[in-house]
Amino acid sequence: MNIPQSSFPRVVIIGGGFGGIALAKKLSKKEAQVVLLDMHNYHNFQPLLYQVSTGGLEPDSIAYPIRKVLQGYPNFFFRLANVEEIKTDTKRVKTNIGEIFYDYLVVATGSETNFFGNKGIETKGMAMKTIPQSLNLRSLILENFEQALLTDDLHERDALMNFVIVGGGPTGVELAGALAEIKKGILPKDYPDLDTRRAQINLVQGGDRLLPAMSAKASQKAEKFLEELGVNVWKNIRVTDYDGKRVSTNTKTIFDAETLVWAAGVKAVGLKGLDAEEMLCRGERLRVNHFHQIEGLEDVFAIGDVAQMESEDYPHGHPMMAQPAIQQGRNLGNNLVRLLEGRPMKPFVYKDKGSMATVGRNKAVVDMPNFKFQGVFAWFVWMFVHLYFLIGFRNRVVVFINWVYNYVRFDREARLIIRPFKKQNRVKRDNLIQD
Repeated sequence: MNIPQSSFPRVVIIGGGFGGIALAKKLSKKEAQVVLLDMHNYHNFQPLLYQVSTGGLEPDSIAYPIRKVLQGYPNFFFRLANVEEIKTDTKRVKTNIGEIFYDYLVVATGSETNFFGNKGIETKGMAMKTIPQSLNLRSLILENFEQALLTDDLHERDALMNFVIVGGGPTGVELAGALAEIKKGILPKDYPDLDTRRAQINLVQGGDRLLPAMSAKASQKAEKFLEELGVNVWKNIRVTDYDGKRVSTNTKTIFDAETLVWAAGVKAVGLKGLDAEEMLCRGERLRVNHFHQIEGLEDVFAIGDVAQMESEDYPHGHPMMAQPAIQQGRNLGNNLVRLLEGRPMKPFVYKDKGSMATVGRNKAVVDMPNFKFQGVFAWFVWMFVHLYFLIGFRNRVVVFINWVYNYVRFDREARLIIRPFKKQNRVKRDNLIQD
């Protein structure tokens, strides 16, 4: 990989997501050689992917070059690589561009969509976990409306304008709200010769309430907001199959839809060599101790979505969200410095700063540790928090301007078919190395 020799210990980080970036920043000015590997040369702000899918933002507004994040830091190196195997016996990482030796290895590969073995949904449905996937979904949504203009078959036209979103977590709720606003404020202007009132947005949740990880009040409010926007909320229904046109469920309910978005689960992005049975937990997460060390390994760590640190408060590990990954990255950075200085490491303690979800214009729900609120104020809080955690001043400014413009004009001008997408041409993607 053409990494220079150094007298400093080498820390190899796999993944440039929230956890990997937070860790690299902590080590950036310490006596350590840091090598970050990722399949992409950018950090992806996943919480706003749904806005790319619905034309609210362009992808470069939520992506930031990894090299620029750590630009000017001594002893930092980035390599664009796909990790193929971890060789813990020789302390080497095998990639598509060669092998690299490590003194300490940190796995921050994040998560990917979990289809739970359903091949029909995996091949015919749409995921929304990466920027390319979000662009594909944006193209498909717009292409479906273009196709609806051309057909005189009413059933086919309805299916083209019928959207089924599976999963009532934050991703599903936010996407459903965004699509409902497009139906209400944009489609009638873009397609005056099409009866867009027949468009249907269906949100299907397998459990008895939306946003199950949040408070009951937040769930109730989110459902009320969605229903006010015209979203059909289906609870206690599980989608079992999809053939590209018909959505089957475990009940008599069937949806005829050309677009199914799967937001019903994620799993850790695994790596060969770290797949022993004693290392893995539910969702293929790596079992780690309170110092982030992987089970049975002292010099290999895992943080973020890929790591499962069990405790009394979190028996199944921490939530697979940005905040745990960021906090774990910072804590591990401090611990690695302590290791290098011969001091004992400190166990990780997660500080829950709350959770939130936006449902649409002036509608959001926020659960803070000490209080909970919904509505307009929650919406402003949601915007502020997301702007704050975006990487890069330009991105913050661009996103803010877009939000103000969209709010004033009630418009989403990024509804562009840059690259046409057809489901039958879709191929299964490779695993991503990004949290």
